[in-house]
Amino acid sequence: MRPVALFILVFLIFAGSAARQPVSAQAAAAATISEWETLRPEGEEFTILMPKNATRETGTHSYVKRELNNRLYLSKNPGGQTFAVVSFSGIKSNPALYTEMARLNSYVDAFRKWFPQQVTGKEIVARMSLVGEKTLNGHTGREYRITIADMSGTAHVYATKKRFYAIVTLNTKEDDPLHERFLSSFFLPQRVVEPPAPPPTVAEAKPEKDKPEKEGEASEKSDDTDETEESKKAKTAAADSGETPASKEGVAAGNPKQPGKKPISGGVLNGRALYLPVPDYPPDARAAKAGGNVVVQITVDEYGNVTEAKAASGHPMLQQAAVNAALQARFQPTFLMGEPVKVTGVVTFNFIP
Repeated sequence: MRPVALFILVFLIFAGSAARQPVSAQAAAAATISEWETLRPEGEEFTILMPKNATRETGTHSYVKRELNNRLYLSKNPGGQTFAVVSFSGIKSNPALYTEMARLNSYVDAFRKWFPQQVTGKEIVARMSLVGEKTLNGHTGREYRITIADMSGTAHVYATKKRFYAIVTLNTKEDDPLHERFLSSFFLPQRVVEPPAPPPTVAEAKPEKDKPEKEGEASEKSDDTDETEESKKAKTAAADSGETPASKEGVAAGNPKQPGKKPISGGVLNGRALYLPVPDYPPDARAAKAGGNVVVQITVDEYGNVTEAKAASGHPMLQQAAVNAALQARFQPTFLMGEPVKVTGVVTFNFIP
């Protein structure tokens, strides 16, 4: 009878454990879904639904001779799920110097180098593949697929007038419905577009010069002769140094190039890249053993940011991956007669099956 009793006891223990398992799983899932809160940090512009166990960190880090202020709101769950909001500031919005997309590119480059260490503790760079452009209430943005070590997920990035935001979900397993809930809960207020400055009124306009006292007498003074001795000396010094008043006004206004100046041709630009990422190899292309060189035509602005990229040749299954990599590249600025200029050229990526 003792073996029979032992068998019954073991059976009851396993049966009880199996009966309790679904209840525990359901309770854990319910706890995970219910333990969320609306996050509205002071000094930030966003609102988001965030797990209650999220940590908050602030600091600064260097990026291309700039110091960026960073804030990180991070939730790492035992199941491998990671939810994060990254907030940067330090690159001011200045359409006279660079486009809003060029500013966003710089922020994305800073993010992909800084964020992985916050998640893994290792100095690695995130792999980011562009999915498409996004806007949120008028704010410029993009959607990326992001991979960090053995984790992969989605990153939505936006640039407001004051800050940059990256909303990130990562998972070591398959995508979870909670990730979409987290991403879609991010909110920014409507962007306010400042109206252009009104034209000067009649009272503000410069009055005409007095006519000569004697009829028919030509004025002996031109517009240039009305300037003071100080301005004459300044012009003479500028001429000696090779500067002109127009060029000095352009620099003061934050416009490093003369209006209407076309980009110059730079040929193959691979060797001038300060940073040229390795493109992601699309799984479908790898399975099809697609490979070879892909040439991408790019436009680089005065500060080395890629503002336009278009595939010129190469396997069709590899062209989008090459374009995504080219958009994240950074180059040495090009100068013409001492002035920074835009450059057009090509970069080549080699895919080896």
